[in-house]
Parts: sequence; structure tokens; C-alpha cells
Amino acid sequence: MQSPADILWDLWTSIGGDKAALDRVRLTGEEPQIPSSFRVAVAGQTTIAAAGLAAAEIWRLRGGEPQDVSVDMRHAVAECRSERYLRLDDKPPPPAWDAIAGVYKTGDNRFVRCHTNFPHHRDAVCNVLGCEPERDKVQAALMQWRGEDFETAAYAAGGVVALMRSYDEWSALPQARALAELPLVSIEKIGEAPPKPWPQGLSNGDRPLSGLRVLDLSRVIAGPVAGRTLAAHGADVLLVSGPELPAIPWLTIDTGRGKLTTLVELKSEAGRAQLRELLKGADIFAQGYRPRALAALGFAPEDAANINPGIVYVTLSAYGHAGPWAERRGFDSLVQTTTGFNHAEGQAAGIDGPKELPAQMLDHATGYLMAFGAMMAKARQAREGGSWHVRVSLAQTGRWLWNLGRLDGGLDTPDLTGEAVHAAFIEAMPSGFGTLKAVRHSSLLSTTPARWSRPAMPLGSHPPQWPARN
Repeated sequence: MQSPADILWDLWTSIGGDKAALDRVRLTGEEPQIPSSFRVAVAGQTTIAAAGLAAAEIWRLRGGEPQDVSVDMRHAVAECRSERYLRLDDKPPPPAWDAIAGVYKTGDNRFVRCHTNFPHHRDAVCNVLGCEPERDKVQAALMQWRGEDFETAAYAAGGVVALMRSYDEWSALPQARALAELPLVSIEKIGEAPPKPWPQGLSNGDRPLSGLRVLDLSRVIAGPVAGRTLAAHGADVLLVSGPELPAIPWLTIDTGRGKLTTLVELKSEAGRAQLRELLKGADIFAQGYRPRALAALGFAPEDAANINPGIVYVTLSAYGHAGPWAERRGFDSLVQTTTGFNHAEGQAAGIDGPKELPAQMLDHATGYLMAFGAMMAKARQAREGGSWHVRVSLAQTGRWLWNLGRLDGGLDTPDLTGEAVHAAFIEAMPSGFGTLKAVRHSSLLSTTPARWSRPAMPLGSHPPQWPARN
């Protein structure tokens, strides 16, 4: 079984990282940290370390001194469950799930998971089933369905659901075979452009990404975590949401630390013109929209490269950019269900049915990989020019996590309680919502400590414009 250092070596070198930089990394802690038969703690630690090391390398490339990077495994796990530990005016988070979200049995004795936190997804499930949004009525209606038929029908109706599959069942699908041909983090050149110089002049108090501008068009966890990470290393991150797009308020608070936030109506030509102007001034454009949704509005990767030659365009998807499910929507809990994790964890626990991982680890790890890829592509752009497209997916991160191996007895590990986390890793800060207590960033850089210099604010608190560069 690979050590954390070996796993990080593979991540770092897979997209061209300088091997010498790895000498300055220190990974501490032992697994397991939380109850799982999978190596979730190492997945969190190594993806966070990869992003931190990329930031340190950019600092060096910009003329700063080489610096050490350290990531403690327990701190990393806490950060990969940051939404659980957030406190607003000392109050814990509300229930994470909609009333009818979760697991159900179907008429062919299979299990399906419904994700209904957004109203239109809940409506799609109920429309397909022809029932009211109540758990017992949803369950009764599902007894008239085969699991796979319901999964197909719900997706066709705009819902997001997943049939629980074993790993072998998943591996036999064309989508799993398509993922096996793709890298964990894909970086491709999509256009010609001269190298863009780094913003001028590092000064005292600057961080590796100071002066860089990031457009963040994402929601929920993975994409917003990527933006939060880039902000922790000094980037100006502008979260762009739509006036009518649904959001999950607690996640907006947790992942909004360090960001500016504005509203742009992309359904209108005026809104699209606003986004084009913002794009012209951006260094990185990161998005987690449904596949092809932005392309239909004129913001495909190639469009962005025409608007702003030299852009780094980052795409997050659920199931990858190749294969028959490339267009399929999805969330961490659903990808866990359909790719074998819930089945395997249930078997390890000796239960008949799905068991979730003890963290939304596909989301969080993918978010850190997204930030890692964005920084590595930006460094490449500064060195050799070009416009670049970075692609990551929840399912590909899941494939990587699965291949890290299993932990015998891992489910016997005591969970990481709130008090243990709060004592070591929590900081208090003001916000536009009240006083926050939240998990600090776990990648510790010796010269440029990560921090969020902007408070989390309600969506749309800022105008659609970039702050002036110093």
C-alpha cells in the first residue's frame, strides 16, 4: 500500500511538477482518522498538499524564496468536513438534507438514492413517481419501479438520482471504461497566446497568488472549495451566481470565505456581456455548471480562449468528459452510490444496504485537485504561453480513491468529534452573516501562511467588477 508521500509524488509528477519541490513537503499523522474502510484521510491530506505545493512553487517562480509545506492528516480531514464544523454565532449547521432526500428500496429489491436539496430536483423525482414530496409516499411509489428504470427516467426528467451498484457492476459500464482512459487531472492546450507575466512586484504580506483573478462559477462543495483554496493563497476570487439559482446557504457561508460575490443573469444578453468583461480581466475561469450549459451561452473553453487568450479554463463534472454519462448531472453522494463506494462500505460494516463515506470526500478532494490543476496550468501558461483547459470529475477522483486501497478494520475507528476539531483547527472571524468559527486551511506554508483576507458574504454583495491591482 502506497505511503502518503508516494501518493503525493504520483499526483505532483502526473502533471509535470518539479520533483525537487517534494523535498520541502512534510506530511504528518497516521491513518485511519475517521471510520471508513477507504483511505479517505490520505486522500484529503495528499490533495490538499498538492495544492499547497503548487502555491509554494508559484511563489518561487515569482521570485520568492523556496518554502516548506506541511499538512497534518487530522487537520486535513477536518477541513474535508469543514461544513460540519462551521458555527455561526455559535450555532451548529441546520439539517443537511431535504426531507425526501436519501435512500429508498425499489420493486426489484435494489436501492436508489435521491438528491432533492434543490426544488427543481425534488419536483422532477415527484413528477416521475406521481406522488407528493413525503418519504412514505415516495417509498410506496418506488415499489412499482425497477431501480435502473427509475434512475433513467428521473435523469430524463431533470432529476438527480443514483442506483446503488457494486464496484463490479459499475466497472462493467461503458462510463467506467471511459474513465479508465482519462488522467486524474487533465490539462490540455486549447489555443495560442503569449506568456502572461505574473502581476508585478511581490511585497511584504503578499501570498503566492496575489494579484491573480479567478472567476468562480460553481455551487455546492467541490468547485467552491477550489475557489476557497485559491483565495487562501491570495487570489482575488469573484464568485458569480445567478439571481434565481438555488443555493445551499450553509455551504455558501463555509466556502465563501475569502471571496467577493456578485450576481449576473446569464439568461440575458446584458448579463452575458458583463461576464465577458469580467472574463477579459481574469487569469482563471473555473466552472461547475451542467455539461454544455455554459457553451450554449457562449462560454465554452474555446470561446473563453478567444475572449481572453491565455486563460486557464477549469471544468468540473460529475462523471468525466468522455463516455455516455458525460452529460449526466451528479453530486458526491450520488457518485459514491453508483460507483460502488456505498455498497462496499455497507458490506464492510455488515449491513444490507448503502453506507456513506464519513466525509463528502469526492467533493473535497476534487476541489483541491481542481485548485492544484488550475495553479499548475497557470504556471505553465506563464512559462510557455497558450490557453489551457483543466478538467476534473467526481467519478475520476472516486476511481483514484478506490485504487489507493482499503483499510482492514478502518470502520472501527472512533469518529473525529467536534470538540477535538474545535480545540486544534478552528478560528473565529467576522462575516456578513455573523461571527463564524470555521476550520483553518490545513496546508501550512512556512513563508506565506494561508489566510482568508475577505469575509464570507451573502451572495451578490459586490458589484460585477474586479478590485484594482496594487
